Amino acid sequence: MKRARQKVVAENEAPQTSQKSKKQKTCSYGSVFGESDLHTSMDWGSLPHHVILRIFQFLPLVDRARASSVCRRWNEIFHIPDLWRRFEFELSQPATSYLKSTHPDLIQQIIKRHADHLQYVSFKVDSSTESAEAACDILSQLVNCSIKTLGLISTAKPSFMNVSKAHFASALTVVFVNSKSLSSVKIDDTPLDDPSLKVLVANNSDTLKLLKMSSCPHVSPAGILCVADQCHGLKELALNYYILSDELLLALSNEKHVDLEHLRIDIVSENPGQVEFHTIKKQSWDALVKHSPKVNIVMYFFLYEEEFDAFLREETPVTHLYFGRAVSKAMLGRIGMNCPRLIELVVCANGLQPLDDELIRIAERCKNLTAMGLGECEVTCRGFIEFVKMCGGRLTQLSIMEEVLIPDNDYSLDRLHLEVSKHLGRIWFPDMMPTW
Repeated sequence: MKRARQKVVAENEAPQTSQKSKKQKTCSYGSVFGESDLHTSMDWGSLPHHVILRIFQFLPLVDRARASSVCRRWNEIFHIPDLWRRFEFELSQPATSYLKSTHPDLIQQIIKRHADHLQYVSFKVDSSTESAEAACDILSQLVNCSIKTLGLISTAKPSFMNVSKAHFASALTVVFVNSKSLSSVKIDDTPLDDPSLKVLVANNSDTLKLLKMSSCPHVSPAGILCVADQCHGLKELALNYYILSDELLLALSNEKHVDLEHLRIDIVSENPGQVEFHTIKKQSWDALVKHSPKVNIVMYFFLYEEEFDAFLREETPVTHLYFGRAVSKAMLGRIGMNCPRLIELVVCANGLQPLDDELIRIAERCKNLTAMGLGECEVTCRGFIEFVKMCGGRLTQLSIMEEVLIPDNDYSLDRLHLEVSKHLGRIWFPDMMPTW
């Protein structure tokens, strides 16, 4: 009887122990968060306003729209102006693009309810003309906007170039006229023209600080000169070499103009011998650097070897040089002679002649050089080590393809990386593939 009674008591106590354990487990969470906090954290509708707003800012538009259906409060937050200041329209044809296109219904809702809230706007289109035309259609409807930054981005081939010039100009005019406070305009690879630039200047001359318009074939030197003459707050400019002129550099050097911070120049030739490149006077470059001593002047060359004659014949204040096609030894030699402000040099291809002498001259004369990249070139190991030794630890970026380096009697590839590492003050190895 005594044993039976003990067994019954044990069986009755087991559930209590289990329940006590569960209670203790619950209390352990409660002790960390507090019972009321735990309850509140599960009530999504009661989250603080700024927390929900922050969550929405990280969500893609489609997910943000779905989240707005959780409750009335979330739907109200979905429509507050702060969420619509910055927006990227993605426009694509599903059959030909990897882009996840912004749903047409959402676009119409944005235009109807939030056009006047948009401030930082970009359009990302695929390679189809339909996507670029859709972007122009949306731009044409932004009549009540006060956009501060505008970007038109082609993810593949420049599809905006397939849009009629009249349609594109009309769409831009709507934004340029109604915004009146544009500070940044990025419209590379578009049919932008001189009349459109004049409209931009007439309505936004006091606020424009950045203009990127590389590969805009309908813009003339006179069109970009109009911008420089009237937009005295312009700090960054990107354009093609064919519209660069002495007059433009002098306008950017005017005492009324703020210091220019960044000038990017694309020098492009599709067919060798068909383009005759003009020369910019040394006095014009000197005037720009005197006015803006800290300006970064970036040049991207996409030329053939025989087309470099017009460049770097005199001292040129370029800071960053990129050669996307083969460049002649003579041109590389002129870099060492005439580019004392050079900070970065990337040569994607040169040929089969070793560049030892050219690199050593660059190391001697270009005292600001901190970054170097070499692709399909040839340099002897000895010449390369001499170059690195002369530059020393100021070479913070050194990207050299392994096949560029030619072993010689003094250095093998294994010994080379040890010597280079010693002069750089850090471990260094050649690259197996380009990193630029």
